[in-house]
Amino acid sequence: MVISDAHTGLRKALETCFPGTPWQRCQFHLQQNAMSHIPKVSMRAEVADDIRSVLNAPDRQEADRLLKIRIEKYRSSAPDLATWLEENVPQSLTVFQAPAAHRRMLRTTNMVERLNREIKKRAKIASIFPNPESALRLVAAILMETSEQWLDGKRYLPAEQTLS
Repeated sequence: MVISDAHTGLRKALETCFPGTPWQRCQFHLQQNAMSHIPKVSMRAEVADDIRSVLNAPDRQEADRLLKIRIEKYRSSAPDLATWLEENVPQSLTVFQAPAAHRRMLRTTNMVERLNREIKKRAKIASIFPNPESALRLVAAILMETSEQWLDGKRYLPAEQTLS
């Protein structure tokens, strides 16, 4: 499974390089994007709660049921939002293919963002790289270290369960 925001170029690259791989739209970024489709500022909290209720459903069937209810709720008062919900929220429900124990970790891009912060922190310490290859070696070493930690020590996701 690949987790990212809805950047069109990134989506096309994923389809080309990893055909058939499930894609999960980051739920945090989805919530942020929804705010631009709300006609009144006073509706923000209500819409955020409604989207959150769909994303926090116990299973995909319940999420789909709640989404239909939310779409109908906003069909007359915020038609742009209703259309946007219908087209975009299902992209953030791919996570329901994963075991329940993994879902919390796979809902957003937090895992990738944390790894990127670690790379940036270590690159800042090194400060100057004599050539691109030296920077690549540092990044590769950080990624290998992270992989080893996940295999031997603290696991981000339990390995006993896999995607269905």
